[in-house]
Amino acid sequence: MLLSFKNVFFSYDSKKDVLKNISFEVKDGEKIALLGLNGSGKSTLMLHMNGILLPSKGEVKFKNIDTRDKNIIEIRKGVGIVFQNPDDQLFMPTVKDDVAFGPRNMNIREEEVSLRVENALKATNTFDLANSSPLDLSGGQKKSVSIATILSMSPELIVMDEPTSGLDYEATENFKDIVRSFEQSYIISTHDIELAKELCERAIILDKGEIIYDGSIKEINYPPEK
Repeated sequence: MLLSFKNVFFSYDSKKDVLKNISFEVKDGEKIALLGLNGSGKSTLMLHMNGILLPSKGEVKFKNIDTRDKNIIEIRKGVGIVFQNPDDQLFMPTVKDDVAFGPRNMNIREEEVSLRVENALKATNTFDLANSSPLDLSGGQKKSVSIATILSMSPELIVMDEPTSGLDYEATENFKDIVRSFEQSYIISTHDIELAKELCERAIILDKGEIIYDGSIKEINYPPEK
């Protein structure tokens, strides 16, 4: 099992649970859409996947490593999160420096870092931007480079939070092409049900912090009727 949540509860202020008794598992090779209305707990759930947030109750494990253990670095090597706002992910002077940042902090030889950077940039169609400043990129280019910063770390699970938010048609199609090339398992949090059905096989739907559906994406009626 790649990732597992078992009876997870979470509260920001100890007064109201944002996540309520969340349990599910992610297997190797799965393509999952995380769906739910604003405020349903999707982003909070995703931040538990590599230990940015820790459960108030219950447990989250990546390959049997509990996120509360001291092996959090190993978990973050294995689970890469692409944030909704790429400006939260890009902070180095050049694109290639941003993409190299993760591998360099993994104490990998510089030759291997360079190879990983090259492969990640090519996989995201951003190789020609290697020497550019992230500040000069379009929204779609920033999103692609954000994905490259995760790919360079060779994660086993890629988690993406609203990856097409604010993107135009061309940038969205480019994103789809990138994701279709993934060999890794991935989870996409999105409001775009058509995108989810194109790229995912399984859907997990949250409502007010609880899972109300977990199964084939082909069988869902979403968004739910009010």
